[in-house]
Amino acid sequence: MTGPDSASARAFVALQYLLPQHALTALVHRLARVRTPLVKNALIDAFVRHYRPDLSEAQEPEARRYETFNDFFTRALRDSARPIDAEPDAVVSPVDGSVSQLGRLDGACLLQAKGHAFTLDALLDAEPQWCSRFRDGAFATLYLAPYNYHRVHMPLAGSLRAAWYVPGQLFSVNATTAASVPGLFARNERVALLFEDGPLSFVLVLVGALFVGSISTLWHGVVTPRTVRRRASLPVPPAQTLAKGAEVGRFNMGSTVILLLPAGSVEWVASLGAGAEVRVGRCIGHRP
Repeated sequence: MTGPDSASARAFVALQYLLPQHALTALVHRLARVRTPLVKNALIDAFVRHYRPDLSEAQEPEARRYETFNDFFTRALRDSARPIDAEPDAVVSPVDGSVSQLGRLDGACLLQAKGHAFTLDALLDAEPQWCSRFRDGAFATLYLAPYNYHRVHMPLAGSLRAAWYVPGQLFSVNATTAASVPGLFARNERVALLFEDGPLSFVLVLVGALFVGSISTLWHGVVTPRTVRRRASLPVPPAQTLAKGAEVGRFNMGSTVILLLPAGSVEWVASLGAGAEVRVGRCIGHRP
């Protein structure tokens, strides 16, 4: 695939409309949890050969020592591997990955890719009072490739105030698909987590994708896959402030996180743009 308009790219996207997305993803979910050494080692070995993930930062750097492929894929890092920017005004990246898009909302619209946008209401599928907080605000869409570290962390300190699951499809979320499928991130299955830190609100949207067999959070455990795929509010525990950089969830396989902040609450680092690398704990913006 050399670009979104190439024949191979068009075929790749067209195939996704035809595939049984949820059935294939459920199969991957089951395979990723097989404990039989012959199977799980074959999966891990094939992944390491193809994607060459950096295991030197993992708490357990020996790939075959993980009990399942999913344990390997969602592996923890050494405590010192991701220092968190401690400056009070720093907004840090919640994930390892790359910037898909970053900027400001045009009213209630977010840029997906050149020629494609989607609305805040469609993305959040939430009560109007939640959506209204982020009109004309700031957003960062961050893509996690399969070889990236796949845990999600807090970009700022905050307490969980609302959480919900939104059903949807499971298109790939890579650049080729983002450039071709209208409203991609508002079409795919996702989990939204809304936090507050005093007067500041922010949202992390964990977007599922093809072969993303599981999204889990600190509070709810495994949220997807779900037998009944309809919108559901998720329980919110008593107020508990998590520190900036604390883990909040994880993915199985590659996907996307969208960070939303209100208008006037952040200035993104000027050097960041589409394709820029981000890592957990590094500053991506500053609060005024």
